[in-house]
Amino acid sequence: MVRAAIATACASLIASSSRALAQAWPSKPVRLIVPFSTGGSTDIVARLYAQRLTESLGTPFFVDNRAGAGGTIGTEAGARAASDGYTFVFGSTSSTAVSPGLYPKLSFDIVRDFVPVAQVASAPIVLAAHPALPARTVTELVALAKARPREVVFASSGNGSSLHLCAEYLKYLARIDMLHVPYKGVGPALPDLLAGHVQLLFSDMPPFVPYMKTGRLRALGVTTAKRSPLLPDIPAIAESVPGYDLAGWYGFVAPAGTPDIIV
Repeated sequence: MVRAAIATACASLIASSSRALAQAWPSKPVRLIVPFSTGGSTDIVARLYAQRLTESLGTPFFVDNRAGAGGTIGTEAGARAASDGYTFVFGSTSSTAVSPGLYPKLSFDIVRDFVPVAQVASAPIVLAAHPALPARTVTELVALAKARPREVVFASSGNGSSLHLCAEYLKYLARIDMLHVPYKGVGPALPDLLAGHVQLLFSDMPPFVPYMKTGRLRALGVTTAKRSPLLPDIPAIAESVPGYDLAGWYGFVAPAGTPDIIV
């Protein structure tokens, strides 16, 4: 009975402490690490959530862009942050799934060093081309790349990023060879695509839409197996390259040890 009484008292104390912690949090600005540069889709979605969290919780949530190495630099910074509920990482397919599977010697372990909070969005990825590229469809792109190996140049958000692997997957399935130019995110790559220095770029939808509407970019396809309801006029790449099927997603993770009540 004594043990039961002690256990009950401990449980009550923990519950009371948790409620107090929940009521006190957040008492200062909360950092949201985005492991990619400004202007890319991950950054855009993260800033939308940061704004709404600021409004709903009454405390600033600010975005801290830590770009580079396919999202691993920013993710590492999150792994090393204090687990006090004042640092979160806005993860994506690249930083929380692809990179940990691609690089065996990372300084962090995505399972050991983080706790998942929530997946908050998913979307098809779009393959966009500069209008000067003499290919208006994926079928024409494949034919062009076969006729001119390594003359078609594609940009990516970084070596090993999910957007880089979108292109590598296309190369593999279509048996073509294109030249890869890595950047530190979609944000830095997009101006070079618009200027025609590179010819192709895979990205989530938001950065492309304004330029697609004005004709400065041409959408060749979406990466999901079927057309997107948001872009019904853009073919699925799978219509030209059978078996092609990829999608991007986003979510919050917190450093391991972050109190459950905050998570």
